[in-house]
Parts: sequence; structure tokens; C-alpha cells
Amino acid sequence: MSDALLAGYDAVLFDLDGTVYHGTQVIAGAPEAVEAVREHGTAVRFVTNNASKAPGDVVAHLRELGLPAESSEVHTSAQAAAAVLGGRLPAGAEVLVVGTESLAAEVRGAGFTPVRENGPGVAAVVQGHSPDNAWADLAEACLAIRTGALWVACNVDATLPTERGLLPGNGSMVAALRTATDTEPVVAGKPQPLLFETAARSAGAARPLVVGDRLDTDIAGAVAAGVDSLAVLSGVATPAGLLTAVAAERPTHLAADLTALTQPAGGLKIGPRPGWEITAGDELVAAGRGGPLDLLRALCHAAWETGATTVRADGDAAAAAVAELGLA
Repeated sequence: MSDALLAGYDAVLFDLDGTVYHGTQVIAGAPEAVEAVREHGTAVRFVTNNASKAPGDVVAHLRELGLPAESSEVHTSAQAAAAVLGGRLPAGAEVLVVGTESLAAEVRGAGFTPVRENGPGVAAVVQGHSPDNAWADLAEACLAIRTGALWVACNVDATLPTERGLLPGNGSMVAALRTATDTEPVVAGKPQPLLFETAARSAGAARPLVVGDRLDTDIAGAVAAGVDSLAVLSGVATPAGLLTAVAAERPTHLAADLTALTQPAGGLKIGPRPGWEITAGDELVAAGRGGPLDLLRALCHAAWETGATTVRADGDAAAAAVAELGLA
């Protein structure tokens, strides 16, 4: 275990949707991986952009899926949004809530007055995911934002991974208000570093590892916070998306799922891999043989170094691996 990925860090900051579970279904190997982190003595934190549930509700869901957790280990974008409001508004200010009652409770707990309709006293709008958000809610927020209210979005994830597939996330609803108001919100959650910084600080961690499935939130947030990251392919991220990732969204390590945390760190780092040779020109030519994920790690390294992202296989083994990655 001394050479395992988790052994190199003093805390693991887990994303939830698409990393630990898909809605009501746990991702295979996730409970065992989280337990391995705990057994090693490494701190565990769950860092989610989903603002629809209070930390206690997140804990209850995790426990139902076989992952013991405590509320102190959960950090949500609703909490981050409340912190942003706390730094910009006077105590008792009215905040128009577009989201769940748990988001309203976070607003109230931060010392503000949550409301559901626009009025002359509304100082800010806070917007988080809720399956019940409707046109009428957006209309109230639109009026407030257009008259100068501070607009705080808990997160801007365009999609939400579920057991049924990708569904519209808070970012899709934010996009509607952005169009209607010609205004940009202050984003509280990932990819802003606040959630990761708060989670690491709560764990007393100096060297945390961020684990997530989205390049534009989880990995970008890790880059912004200046910490290492592991991208997993159990949710939104794809091989093609990794090849074209901009510098601000590039992970340190890459794996299929959370079971990689107990695997040797050297085999997970993005870079040249034994058995694979990548020749870069106008395209990336892959030759050799080995595992498809090792090939992807090598391809990402070459793509990020050269800017070439089209892949061509040289040989049957390479062709099979490229096809398995969906890059043919």
C-alpha cells in the first residue's frame, strides 16, 4: 500500500455525482475505495456542486449506498454560496432563493432572510439545482437581477449525472437567466477553488488529492486550488474530451474509477507509458501494445505537449485499444 496513489496524500476530496454514485446507484468499487482511504488513515471529504441537499441528507444517501460518512465531511456548493453572500451583504438582507429548501436553510443559517418573490428589499439572488425550479422561479430572479441584485450561482454544471443518464444541471438553468438578464453570476462552487480550500482546511490537509469526473469543474477547481487531481471515467469525462482539455482542466492522474486509489501511483500519472509509442505530427500515431488506459495517458501527454488531437493507430493492437477508447 506504500506505493498506492492514496499514500501520497493526506486527504482525498471526493466529488459525488458521477464519481461515487449515479443518482440512486453506487458506482462499482466506490465503497471499498473510500474505506481503503479511511483504513490508511487519510482524511476523507465529500465535495459536491449539487446544492439540492443539506450535508445531513448527503450523509444519509451515502450511508444508504454503503458509504459511512459524517456531516462534517460534506462540503456543498450551497454552503459555498452562503459564504459568498456573507462576504458581500449586510446581516439580515433579503436573498431570493431559486432552489431547494435546504439551500434556503443555508441562506438563513448565514444570517440572511430567504424569500421566494422579488421585491424592493431583495439584495441578492442565489441559484442552486432543484428538480422543482420552474419558469416562475426564474422570472422572479430575472426581475431582481435586472434591478441590480447580486446574483450568486451555486454552480454552473450544465448536466447532472443520474442512473438514467445525463440530465439538465443547474448550469443549464443559469444559462437561461444569463440570456434573459445579459448578466454573469458570481459562481460559488467548482471550478472556483473555495470548496476545495475549505474541505482541505477542515481536514488539516497540506497535500490533498481531488478526485472527480468533470474536467470543467472538479479538475479545473483542483488546478485553481493548486492541488493534484485524479480524473475518473465513471461520469462525464471522456477520452476525446481529455485529449482536447485546456491547461486549466488537465488532471495529474487518470483512471477508470475510484478503485485506482489503491493502485501504484506511478501507473496512473499522465505521461509516456511502457509498451506504447506516440509519434506526434499533424496527428498522433499510436503504436505498440498494452492497456487502453495506459495508451490514453500517453496520448494525453503527447496531445497536451503538441496540440495534436487526432489519433491514428499503427498496428492491430493499437487499433483495438484506440477503438476501445472511442477515438477511432
